[in-house]
Amino acid sequence: MANATTSLRHRGERLAKASEQLVVLTNANNAPRFERKLHESGLAPLRAECIEILQVNLGKLCNMTCDHCHVDAGPDRREIMQRETIDACLDVLRDQPRIKTLDLTGGAPEMNPHFRDIVQEARALGRNVIDRCNLTILLAKGYEDITEFLAEHNVEIVASLPCYLEENTDAQRGNGAFKKSLEALRRLNDLGYGIEGTGLTLTLVYNPIGASLPPDQHKLEAAYHRELDSRYGVQFNRLFTITNMPISRFLDHLVRTDQHDQYMQTLVEAFNPGAVSGLMCRNTLSVGWDGRLYDCDFNQMLEIGVFDPCPTSIHDFENGSLSHRVIAVGQHCYGCTAGAGSGCQGAIS
Repeated sequence: MANATTSLRHRGERLAKASEQLVVLTNANNAPRFERKLHESGLAPLRAECIEILQVNLGKLCNMTCDHCHVDAGPDRREIMQRETIDACLDVLRDQPRIKTLDLTGGAPEMNPHFRDIVQEARALGRNVIDRCNLTILLAKGYEDITEFLAEHNVEIVASLPCYLEENTDAQRGNGAFKKSLEALRRLNDLGYGIEGTGLTLTLVYNPIGASLPPDQHKLEAAYHRELDSRYGVQFNRLFTITNMPISRFLDHLVRTDQHDQYMQTLVEAFNPGAVSGLMCRNTLSVGWDGRLYDCDFNQMLEIGVFDPCPTSIHDFENGSLSHRVIAVGQHCYGCTAGAGSGCQGAIS
């Protein structure tokens, strides 16, 4: 009973924080509501077109506590997806051949005790599997052989590396994070990740250090290739640039440093209607650690579930309604539609 009471209290605290963040976002600098922006652009209502990617949050437990983390993940989090819910995700993959990709997120997804099982079973079903990796977990005690496991099963790695400069990366992810990330990258390179012709894809992810939009993705990718190779002999396949979303820890940072209104104004003024067609919510369904369904990972963190009459849990998955659902939007959606656009697959346009 004590554990149940504690769990309910923590859930209440999370819901309260999500509600507070929604109030802050909605009242941001008198910015026009995102729904109105869509209507003005002839793009409302925003709808999903299909489900090609099942993005599954395996839990909020992580070995790091990064300043920009929109999941608010860390070593003290105890939310972990259970085997029953993982099996429900695998059942959906078996029943829905159009879902080609299983995208595993966290926290550190590798810290879920069933991580290897879901990878192996999804690969046996012929699905592409993405591991959204923070790199440093590959060096952590008990996870030393995870790199070999990922290579053996040809898992695509999408790894966060906020900058090719040590001081900038450590400022965002903690002291020593850059050196650990480099060591992990070298291990991945030794196994063939990031090396042309091996088929082992290594994607790096850049997000701004502060309250600004990412630079041009193609130009920054060239700089990453040049600097990581010349300075450290590290190789990778491609770079994604992702805008910092004004939610969770980054929102707290913006409010604490009195930059929130200015940042929201930057996002609003950079609204790009051309990015809307490529938003990740159009072809992705997000599954929370407890099995609840969301239009995207960011809505998940704000506790904005899929609209009725869609099923709200992966256990009740129904392809027809979910594939063409109306998507729940809010002020945070300006983050995905600013400039070149942003999502889990990097810049959109």
